[in-house]
Amino acid sequence: MTKTVVAVGGHIGDMELTAGPTLAKVVLEGGRAIIIDCTYGERGHPTIAPSVYREQKVREAQFFADTIGAELITLDYSDGFLPDDEAVAEQIAAVIRDSKPDILITHWLHSMHRDHERAAQAAERGAFLASIPIEEIDAERHSVPTILHAENWEDMEGFEADTFFEIPDEAYELWRTGIQEHAFARGETYGFRFIDYYSALMQVKGCLVGAQRATAFKSAGTEKFALAGP
Repeated sequence: MTKTVVAVGGHIGDMELTAGPTLAKVVLEGGRAIIIDCTYGERGHPTIAPSVYREQKVREAQFFADTIGAELITLDYSDGFLPDDEAVAEQIAAVIRDSKPDILITHWLHSMHRDHERAAQAAERGAFLASIPIEEIDAERHSVPTILHAENWEDMEGFEADTFFEIPDEAYELWRTGIQEHAFARGETYGFRFIDYYSALMQVKGCLVGAQRATAFKSAGTEKFALAGP
């Protein structure tokens, strides 16, 4: 099933980590995956200066996108300072109008990180802006059929998954190869073993849906959505 999926994260690495296996699956099945990282995530290393880590994060993001075959868009905002304004939403709306995704993935709206919450709000606002006619913009409007919130251990307040994607071995291996390039995911920043956690989480969610691995999401609406296995 060919689909276009746009994933909007607060920092470089957020959607790569949580939605990455699903994006790899989409590309393997002939679809299109676009990652929008709203900030560089450059303040997340305890020993590397933000200006230096920013360059590293950009390289890590591009490596991941190239590995799974996704397109990468990094907005020019600083870690911890994603603004709560129309400008961010309008940038996301422009991508939505151009790419016309079937699915939009972003953070859950309740998080320990303000950038996560603001990215999610901007993604939903961007989806709305893309769906309405605007005379000043010469672009066809688009209504995103499905908006999903990714499962993230930092965004779990009130999160109850209702949507599961089976992740085949090839998609998992591509994700793992790509995410290992990220220093934070390897546990080199604050010691949390992100790769181990999300690898185990995929197996747990797979148990719930009768698959080896699965990713879990919460639908922004009441509908249930499933992406068929290979």
